[in-house]
Amino acid sequence: MSEQQLEAGDVESVFDLCKELMQNISKVFVGKSASLELLLTALLAEGHLLLEDVPGVGKTLLADEINRAIPRTQSSLLESMEEGQVTVDGKTLTLPRPFLVIATQNPVELEGTFPLPEAQLDRFLLRLKMGYPSQDEEIMILERFQQDEPLTGLQPVITTAQVTALQQARRSIVVAAPVKEYIVRLIRATRELPALRLGASPRASLHLMRAAQAMAALRGRRYVLPDDVKCLAQPVLAHRLSIEAKEMMRGVTAENALQEIISGVTVPAPLS
Repeated sequence: MSEQQLEAGDVESVFDLCKELMQNISKVFVGKSASLELLLTALLAEGHLLLEDVPGVGKTLLADEINRAIPRTQSSLLESMEEGQVTVDGKTLTLPRPFLVIATQNPVELEGTFPLPEAQLDRFLLRLKMGYPSQDEEIMILERFQQDEPLTGLQPVITTAQVTALQQARRSIVVAAPVKEYIVRLIRATRELPALRLGASPRASLHLMRAAQAMAALRGRRYVLPDDVKCLAQPVLAHRLSIEAKEMMRGVTAENALQEIISGVTVPAPLS
C-alpha cells in the first residue's frame, strides 16, 4: 500500500493498514483488542500514551514506571513529548518523526515514587488500563510463550513514512460543528462539577477531537460520530481531572465524575 494512497486521504487504505498492524501486534500481545485500538488511536492522533496497571500484565517493554523517575528526568521527558526535542549539555537535538511516548505507571506501589504533576499528565493523550486477561487469554499466553519469545521473530508491516501518512490522513477526518460543540460542552462540564478541583484544559479539547478523528479512521469512516467522543471521554479525560479532597474521602473517582458528566450532557442528534 503506497504512501501516495494514504496522503490522498483514502480512509479504506488507513483501515486496511491499521488492521494489518493490529494483527501483527496480536502475534505477541494476547487479547485486549480495545486496548490495541486505543494504542493505534494515540499513534494516529500524534499523541502519547500512559499505561497504568498492576505489575505483570505485560506493559513494561517501554518507558518503564515513569513515576519512579526523578522530577528532573520527568521534566526532560516532558520537553521531548511537547516540543519534539531533547537538550543534552546545552545542545538541542530534534527528535525524528513520527515520535510516540508509551510510559507505564504502577498505581499500587507508592514507595519511592514521584507522582506526575497535573501539567505533565495533561501531555498524555490517553491513559490506558489493560486489566487482567480472561482465562482463555491467559491460557493462550502460556501456550504462545512456552517455547520461544514471539517478539524476536516479529517482522515490520509498516514503514515510518506510512505512519506519517496515516497521521496526515487522520487530519482530513471531518468533525461536524455539532460534534465540536459536544466536545466543548463535555470539557466545560468538567470545570463546573463541584466534585472536581481541577477540570479539563483546552488542550484536552484538542486531544479529544484528534483522538475521535483517529478512532473514526480506524473504524473506516471519514467523519466523527458523537459515539466516538463518548467512547474516548474516559481514556482521554480521566487522568487530567483532580478530585476535591472531601469527595475523595467519600470514594468519588475521576471515572465516577466523568460518567456523571457524560450522562448529563446531551448528545447531538444523528448526523445526516
